Amino acid sequence: MRQKNYYFEHEREHHPRVGVGLFFILLGASLLVATNDLLNLGSVSEYFTWQTVLIFIGVLLLLNLQFVGGLIMIALGVWFLQDKIFMIPNDIFHVYYWPAVVGLVGISFILSSFFKRRK
Repeated sequence: MRQKNYYFEHEREHHPRVGVGLFFILLGASLLVATNDLLNLGSVSEYFTWQTVLIFIGVLLLLNLQFVGGLIMIALGVWFLQDKIFMIPNDIFHVYYWPAVVGLVGISFILSSFFKRRK
């Protein structure tokens, strides 16, 4: 019985090369966005800050099917970057942001349970 549970948990994880490949794909995409200034942040150094590192790690976690941790990392990164990237007034952003994040975390718990059942 113990081996069976290990088998299902082992099957859910990606091969290490898949994780490294996802890392390089995301790094290339972020370099493309930064060098072309697609978010209108300014120079390339404005794109690679600790806030964007949080978002980058969160996206990697999402791609590795770790929804809750990924969403929390992305939410924290966006929270600290909101002055630079959003045109929404701060009072509206502060009222709706965290309730939306909590709702997304709830949805991610439901999605992760579907993925666990399917395997």
